[in-house]
Amino acid sequence: MSDEQSGGKGHMADAAITINALRKTYRGSKGQPEKQALKGIDLVVPQGSVFGLLGPNGAGKSTLINILAGLVVKTSGSVSIWGFDQDRNPRQSRAAIGVMPQELNLDPFFSPRGALEVQAGLYGVPKSDRRSDEILDLVGLSDKAEAYARTLSGGMRRRLLLAKALVHHPKILVLDEPTAGVDIELRQMLWANVRKLNEQGMTIILTTHYLEEAQEMCDEIAIINHGEKIAQDSTANLLGRMDSRTMVIVPDSPIQALPEAENVTAIQRENGDLVLQYHSNQTNAEQVLEAVRQAGIRIRDVRTEEADLEDVFLALTSSRTDDVMIDDPGKPRRGMHRVKL
Repeated sequence: MSDEQSGGKGHMADAAITINALRKTYRGSKGQPEKQALKGIDLVVPQGSVFGLLGPNGAGKSTLINILAGLVVKTSGSVSIWGFDQDRNPRQSRAAIGVMPQELNLDPFFSPRGALEVQAGLYGVPKSDRRSDEILDLVGLSDKAEAYARTLSGGMRRRLLLAKALVHHPKILVLDEPTAGVDIELRQMLWANVRKLNEQGMTIILTTHYLEEAQEMCDEIAIINHGEKIAQDSTANLLGRMDSRTMVIVPDSPIQALPEAENVTAIQRENGDLVLQYHSNQTNAEQVLEAVRQAGIRIRDVRTEEADLEDVFLALTSSRTDDVMIDDPGKPRRGMHRVKL
């Protein structure tokens, strides 16, 4: 595909995707009111980034992705993909983006190689520019190139979805919940591929419920809820917004009484550790330690626990936290935290 077709150097800007005042309203059925899925979203995805799009179920993520992919018609607003306005240049904007969907929507009678060839044909990729075997090798399906898709395992089918999203050499790759329900080996393979593609200059947009995954992979994150963007920043800056601190004390002997101090919450874990939560704009670490000493507690060890993306997410979407999945269900929950907006 030429640079002109793919939105090459002549069309490049600092943003891979620019979204302004994007709205989507679905008509109500059988007398039901209209549903506003997106309520004026503004979003800029930097070129070359791994960009996280997070939010609870029903937040509007899927609608946004489907609009980018050209599968859903927006109600109003503008979308520019790799410098191409979606309304004025629909063919070029679609050519610049590849989408790996959640659903396993594969034709069971095509082999992986056949599926890639058909997909490439749909995008108008000349035979001389097709890289089906190279892509199959990338996703670990070379030995299944001629197998029927219906004989592939669930993990292999998900790899094939990734391969199909790459056939037209897109500048931007959207991964919609790519590791939901997959095993550890496949997850590691997917992320190795994502890092490799990103190092080659591809912009990656990731939606995921696994917040530790987003924290590890993403340079920048936007969080949407109820169809509105409620935060967008670098991953480091989002974590830096947390003004909550957690100090964990390993006592030298059993604790007789919990320390008491203004603006400090003290609890004891089942293993005997003392957990002290405080806000850095109200209390400093020395005041917390002094309260521990005043309670007659001798300290064998002390450590701090940093805020993670789960804390930020829960704080920002506190009205809709019932459907958030956590990568490690056994992880101690540190409660709600205040976030500086």
